[in-house]
Amino acid sequence: MLRFLRQSATSWLIKIILGAIVVVFVFWGVGSFRSQRKDRVALVNGETISSEEYMEAYNNIIEQLRQRLGNNLNDDMIKMLNVKSQALNMLIDKKLMLQEATKFNLRVTDNELADAIRQIEAFQTDGKFDSQIYKNTLTRNRLTPEEFELIQKEAMITEKIRSFILGNVKVSEQEAIEWFKWENTSVNVDFVLFEPDRYDDINPTIDEIGSFFEDKKESYKTDAMVKVRFLRFDPDAYKSMVEITDEDIHDHYENNIENFKTEKTIEARHILIKLDPMSDPETVEKKRKSALDILKLAREGMDFAELAKQYSECPSKVEGGYLGEFNKNAMVKPFAEKAFQMKAGEISEPVRTRHGWHIIKVEKINEETVISLKAAEDKIRNKLIEERTKNLAYEEAEAVYDASFEGNDLIKNAEARNINIVTTDFFTKIDGPETGMKNSSAFASYAFNLSLMEIGKIQDFEDGYYIVQPIEKIPEKIPDLKDVEEKVRIDLIRQMQDEKANKYANELLVALRDNKSFDAECKKLNLDVATTGFFKRNSSIPYIGFEQEISQAAFKLSNENMLPEAPIEGEKGYYIIRFRDRKESELNGFEEGKEKIKDKLLKQKMLRTFDAWLSTIRNKSIISIEKGFGE
Repeated sequence: MLRFLRQSATSWLIKIILGAIVVVFVFWGVGSFRSQRKDRVALVNGETISSEEYMEAYNNIIEQLRQRLGNNLNDDMIKMLNVKSQALNMLIDKKLMLQEATKFNLRVTDNELADAIRQIEAFQTDGKFDSQIYKNTLTRNRLTPEEFELIQKEAMITEKIRSFILGNVKVSEQEAIEWFKWENTSVNVDFVLFEPDRYDDINPTIDEIGSFFEDKKESYKTDAMVKVRFLRFDPDAYKSMVEITDEDIHDHYENNIENFKTEKTIEARHILIKLDPMSDPETVEKKRKSALDILKLAREGMDFAELAKQYSECPSKVEGGYLGEFNKNAMVKPFAEKAFQMKAGEISEPVRTRHGWHIIKVEKINEETVISLKAAEDKIRNKLIEERTKNLAYEEAEAVYDASFEGNDLIKNAEARNINIVTTDFFTKIDGPETGMKNSSAFASYAFNLSLMEIGKIQDFEDGYYIVQPIEKIPEKIPDLKDVEEKVRIDLIRQMQDEKANKYANELLVALRDNKSFDAECKKLNLDVATTGFFKRNSSIPYIGFEQEISQAAFKLSNENMLPEAPIEGEKGYYIIRFRDRKESELNGFEEGKEKIKDKLLKQKMLRTFDAWLSTIRNKSIISIEKGFGE
C-alpha cells in the first residue's frame, strides 16, 4: 500500500481519496472531546495549550541549549534544567499575556506586522526585504507565511503588554547612588583552605566500593549507541553538470534588480523627549512644548550635539544624539518618513513616535545607487552555480529516497547510481560519528530519532543532503561492577576526601566559635592562614579567585559577627573566613558612570516589576495541567 501511495501521489485518484479524508476530518472535528482532551496539555482560563504547542516549545528550548552547550548537553542535564516545566510555564505565561492584552484592547495592525517583518535582517538582501528569501527561510524551517506571521504577531502583542506594564518604571538618582555605594564597598578577610586532595591516606574496602556503586549505579549507565549507513549528496560534486550562460546572468540581474540597489541612507542626530504611549492629551502637549523650547534654541544657533547631551532622554545623548548611518526601515515609521524628506543640515519640527517627541537633524544624505551588471556578474554566477548544484544534489537524493522502501533498497539504489554508501562505527547521541561531517551533532540527534532500519527523509546537514538509515542499536544499560570498578573506586575516594575536608573545616569553625585562637588552631592542623586584602563584590578575590559564595559570605561579616555560619565550599575545597575590615565606598567616579548604572538598574527593576505583575495575574487565573506534563 505504501509503495502504491508513493508512486501514485500525484494521480487524480489519490487526490480524490485524500480530499475525502479531509472532508471527514473537517465535519467530525478531528475526533471526539476525549481525543481533544488527550491532545491538551493545559487549560489557561478556559483556553487550551495543545500538545503540539508544547512539543514545539520544548524542542525550541532543547535546540537553544544545544547551540550553547554543544556535545555537553545530555539527558541528565535536560532533566536537571527541568526543560519540560520551562516549556509549559513559558506557554502559560504567553497565554496569560495575550489574554491581558485583549482586556487592554492592545492590538497589532496588519501594517505594523508587515513593517516589523520587513525589518528582520534574515529576510533581507543588502538591507532590503526580499520576498523570495522570506519564503525560502520559512520553508526551511517548516513554516508557512501564515504560521510565521501569527507567531510574529503574538510576539509583538506580548511586547506591547510589556511596554504598557513597564511604561512608568523609573530609577531615581538616589537609587543609583545607593547601588554605586553597595557595589564599590570593599572588605578584607583572613582565610584558610581545607583541600580534599591533601587527605591521600584513604583506601576504601571492596564492600564500601560495592555499596557506593549500588547507591550511584545510575550515574555509571552507559550511553545508548547506534550504527548507521548513509548517503551524502554533495552539491560540489555536480558543478561539472552546471553551465551558466551570460543570458542566465542577465535574466537574474533584471529579475532581481532590487537586490543590486544600495538604498538611500542618511546620517542624523536627534533629541528625544520621552513620552508614555498611554499618556493623556495634557501630558502629550506639555512634552511637545518642551520639545519646541529646545527646537528654538537649536534654530537660534546653539550646537545641536550639546543640546542633545543636555536635554535628550535617549541613550544616544552621550554621543550628542548621533544615530549613525541608517536606512528607512531601521527607524520607526513616523521618524523615518520625516527624516527621509529632509535636506542635509535641516532641523525638524517635533515628530511624535511611540517613544515620545523627537527633534531630528539630518547630517548627511547618501543617495540610492545601483550595482552594475558587470560589477555583479561574478557574484550572480556563483549564486546561480550554488543554487543549481544544490537543486541537482537534492533531485538525486529525492530519486534515491523515492525508490527506496525497505532496508536493502537503499543499498541497491546507491550501487545502481554509483553512489558511495558510508557505514559508521557505533556512536552516542552526544559524540556523533567520526566522519568529518560539518554538523555531526545534528546528524547524531536525527539518527537517534529513527527506528531501526528506517530510511530517514532527506536532511540538510550544512555540507550536503543526507539519507540516513540506522542498522544497529545498543540500548543504554547499567554495567557490571567489575567493568567499572576502578572508576567507582576513584569516585568513592574523592567523595571520602571531600567529606574529610568538610569534617575538619567544621571542627575548626566550632573551635573558633569557642573563642580559640585562629592562628593556633590552624597551626595544629598544619594549615596556613592568609589575608585577601580588600576586594569588592562581584570581583575576583585575591589569592582565591572568583568565588561568589565566598564573596557573599564575606560581605555579611562584621566586627560583631566575624565568622561565617558554616564552611564555604569553593572550587579548591572548603574555606573558613574571618572578618578583618570593611571600607565604605565614596562617590568618586559616580557621575561618569551614572547613566550606565541607571540603565542597568532600570532593566533589573523592569524584570522584577514584570515578574511580579505576571505572578499576580497567574495567581488570579484558573490553570489546570494534564497529568504528566511540566514535571
